Amino acid sequence: MKDLAISLDNRPGALAEMGDALGRAGVSIEGGGAWVVDGHGVAHFLFNDGDAARNALEAAGIKVLAVNDVLVQRLNQSEPGQLGKLTRRMADAGVNIEVLYSDHDHQLILVVDDFEKGRAVSEAWSRR
Repeated sequence: MKDLAISLDNRPGALAEMGDALGRAGVSIEGGGAWVVDGHGVAHFLFNDGDAARNALEAAGIKVLAVNDVLVQRLNQSEPGQLGKLTRRMADAGVNIEVLYSDHDHQLILVVDDFEKGRAVSEAWSRR
């Protein structure tokens, strides 16, 4: 799976145009979200096929800022503090979390600045 960072105009219809372009290409979104930051639309969405998503968006004139590898982690929802514990382990390993959201299967999606270190932390977390 891949996370795409997407630039969107901050105007009515920009997100709809993105969704329409993906739909026409048969590309489903697996998770993510969109925000306005300093007056500009920024979205991060998760796709099974990052290349197909990128091609569909760019063909529609929508700017893809980055295609990112992701770490996928399931938290134990019955245990409070899971997010803090996992992110503390990332921080202690020197890994900066750049993007965090949930997918449609209730899994935590992370884009980190050092994928290999982040993967090591994520794998250790999963084994515990």
